[in-house]
Amino acid sequence: MARGTDISVPIVNSSAFQPSNPLNSKAMSEKQQIRNIAIIAHVDHGKTTLVDKMLRQAGAFRDNQIVAERVMDSNPLERERGITILAKNTAVSWHGTKINIVDTPGHADFGGEVERILRMVDGVLLVVDAFDGPMPQTRFVLGKALALKRTPIVVINKIDRPGADPMRVHDEILDLFIELEASPEQLDAPVVYASAREGVATMDMDVTPVDLVPLFQTIVDNVPPPPTDAAGPFQMLVSTIDHSPYLGRLAIGRIERGTVNVGDNVALLAMDTNASPDLSRVTRLFTYDGLDRIEVNSSTAGNIVALAGLEGVEIGLTITDVNTPERLEGISVEEPTISVDFLVNNSPFAGKEGKFVTSRQLRERLYKELERNVALRVEDTVATDTWTVAGRGELHLTILMETMRREGFEFQVSRPRVITREGPDGERLEPYEELSIDVPEEFLGAVIEKLGPRRGEMIEMKNPGQGMTRLTYRIPARGLFGYRSEFLTDTRGTGIMHHQFLEYGQWAGPLSGRSRGTLVSMEAGVIVAFALANLAERSTLFVSPTDPVYEGMVIGENSRPGDMDVNPTREKKMSNMRSKSTDENIQLEPPRTMTLESALEYIEEDELIEVTPAAIRLRKRHLSANDRKKMSRESKRDRIAG
Repeated sequence: MARGTDISVPIVNSSAFQPSNPLNSKAMSEKQQIRNIAIIAHVDHGKTTLVDKMLRQAGAFRDNQIVAERVMDSNPLERERGITILAKNTAVSWHGTKINIVDTPGHADFGGEVERILRMVDGVLLVVDAFDGPMPQTRFVLGKALALKRTPIVVINKIDRPGADPMRVHDEILDLFIELEASPEQLDAPVVYASAREGVATMDMDVTPVDLVPLFQTIVDNVPPPPTDAAGPFQMLVSTIDHSPYLGRLAIGRIERGTVNVGDNVALLAMDTNASPDLSRVTRLFTYDGLDRIEVNSSTAGNIVALAGLEGVEIGLTITDVNTPERLEGISVEEPTISVDFLVNNSPFAGKEGKFVTSRQLRERLYKELERNVALRVEDTVATDTWTVAGRGELHLTILMETMRREGFEFQVSRPRVITREGPDGERLEPYEELSIDVPEEFLGAVIEKLGPRRGEMIEMKNPGQGMTRLTYRIPARGLFGYRSEFLTDTRGTGIMHHQFLEYGQWAGPLSGRSRGTLVSMEAGVIVAFALANLAERSTLFVSPTDPVYEGMVIGENSRPGDMDVNPTREKKMSNMRSKSTDENIQLEPPRTMTLESALEYIEEDELIEVTPAAIRLRKRHLSANDRKKMSRESKRDRIAG
């Protein structure tokens, strides 16, 4: 991996950058040269912004067209959170070469998306922040790309960021390549220095960048063209699934061999080699053109396409010529590490805020998610109203929950659990995470102190500059439950933490849980400001006046260990000296807003999250105070007997 000027790509003026076949002409020829690339990176290192600028400079938009920032993040959740959740396909044309681009998620919880996307590309743009350098997800996605022998191009992004040190980051990336045992060809990857926000790139930091021409030229010169056996029998691996309200499921993947035409009969080969193939007919065929799908009658090997008309198509299936049913290697996705229980909502507010509330509707929706979410697992349980859903992490699961509540579903969710395994000698193994923390030096002691009881083992400590310290830990996944809120409090919101699955290791033993109890409502009704004013002095509240409440609902956090039953509906008694109107003068601090992520981290085993389109509430599993006392006595008796 050469520094600076080893790869010479001329910098030309952006006014000379005129694509020979602009996308908005809608005339991209199948005979063009093709390059298939995926953009991979750690979360928030600038992948989606870079794709935006590539589309703009390649003529994908009209001069007067108004386009939103991060146009590839079309999902509302993606735009709200500023992250990419689903991989997206697009294409640009540059000097006669069609470049199919896939923007992949940067968060480790969506690694399943990255793994299968890498199967249909020949090269990757590894985007790395010029200040942060390689982060945990950088290692993960690069390792997958190198193992699949994909051709890498390194893009050191945000060179205009304050404190950026591209040369230091270059050396850190080289060390990472060596650590991941890259081949000599991969080690010789070209390096492009860029500012995605400004839409400029250069091969030499001494040359002022003007536009993205060096990046486009590097892609064309270094990424190999895809296999082009157009004469052989048709063969394609389904890498992802989309859905159209008019056409049904769309199978998306790269044609590995042959040609497909509208009207062709094809065979769908399951991953189970003993299953007989299903026969289908291609009714519509699409390629990618900018942000649009363009309908075509035929497409050949090497291109990324979407096929319609294939009933029952799933990710990982091979689509082939009927007379030559040869199966491609399936898509391998790492197993989930965390699970939660989804339950039918049985709270006193059940059915009041959602459209889909029955066990049949909830079960159908969960199993439907498996069609495109390959890293998810759903299992029935002995209880007819409960399903176990396993995923790659808390964010992976909460995105599903948030999507479902926006669709109108009501349900309840349990505390997350880690998925354990049995070791070769019968020992119990649990998942460990690689935790990366950037924290100001003045808060370093507090962070280290908190990670000790959570069984965190420090791997590395270094100083990237600007008064920050970077810590790398190996920690049980259980040890991170509930830590994010503590971390933000301890660092006063200035710390940054990322984590991803590392390995399965020895069971770390018992870990301390939440140190504080909760405030549990003992009455149903409407919350009154007068009652909250008395409670706020010794607690942190999760609710506001006029919110509805029921018995057993968690309304706040106690300042001490142990739960406390309270009455948040209690009104002030009136007398000659007192009147209700004086309640208007009560001043309350804003309540702590519980997101799905924070709620999932917060709750204990005896609590549930009630999720509806209108609200996220915490509650006890047993709503009655008498039932909770009875369960507590039985649990204590069992511990003594054990």
